[in-house]
Amino acid sequence: TSLHIPEAHGGLGLSQVDLAILLETMGETLLCAPFFSTVALAANGILEIADDAQKSEFLPPLADGSQTATLAFTESNGGWDAADIETTATPSGDEFILEGRKYGVVDGHSAERLLIVARAPNSVGEDGISTFMVSRDQSGVSSKALPTMDQTRRLSEVGLSGVRVSKQSVLGDVGNAWPGVRRTLDLAAIALAAEQVGGASRCLEMSVAYAKEREQFGRPIGSFQAVKHKCADMFVAVETARSALVYAACIADDGSDDLSTNASLAKAWCSEAYFRCASDTIQIHGGVGFTWEYDAHLHFKRARASESWLGDPAYHRERVARAIGL
Repeated sequence: TSLHIPEAHGGLGLSQVDLAILLETMGETLLCAPFFSTVALAANGILEIADDAQKSEFLPPLADGSQTATLAFTESNGGWDAADIETTATPSGDEFILEGRKYGVVDGHSAERLLIVARAPNSVGEDGISTFMVSRDQSGVSSKALPTMDQTRRLSEVGLSGVRVSKQSVLGDVGNAWPGVRRTLDLAAIALAAEQVGGASRCLEMSVAYAKEREQFGRPIGSFQAVKHKCADMFVAVETARSALVYAACIADDGSDDLSTNASLAKAWCSEAYFRCASDTIQIHGGVGFTWEYDAHLHFKRARASESWLGDPAYHRERVARAIGL
């Protein structure tokens, strides 16, 4: 958990590329742990939005693994843009009152700290957006795990009813958090793309191994041209997805203005590559591909869930189109 957190805050100070390499391996094994929520969402959010004093306070417990956290962004509309934020933060003396409901919060039912993205009443678009650090056991905060198709990643609903937080709970400047939030979401998209590349790579490995051992008509099914073509297409999908991922991760480390464009390119392509590989893996395995005897169905469910989370391919292609003026 300390991998890319700066050394000054108890971390190793490595790069987004290093984080992507680790997440790729986690995607291969469908790791069931609050790593992504704590590191790729919460830690990145703190790094991008908080001031130095807040980083010194909130990052060390995440770096040493003594505390978990997550980012609560999406609402019932399921959107990933600034205009989709409906949760309000109303000033009340030296406090803010949070009202709203967040959906699809990764590990929101178990994380000890929640980064809540909310807006000032009557604000619109990118204006008036702030991020608040809230304890899950705070008065007025409720959370429950949601039933999901992908049981390897738990999503939750977080309710905020009259939650009073101090001004010290605001990360960075009040009402000016959107640039940091947007960059946090872009970094999360790259991190998710890394998991997807790992999952796609594992699907290819499982398919090739099964095609070598499963026999039909007295010969391994991997000797049939149709199966060979599927495996070859999967290999192309994996390698092109990995290229998109590595380039986007390098852009993240360089601090380039092209981060959003390349994050969207990586997320769109890696999402489609993973789902294609997961689907073909089940086809190559045949009837047993969707049974508990094999992991193919687990990757299929993760691939479908990851495809829509943080924005589906159509959403990210539209972002790229707008960015280049189409």
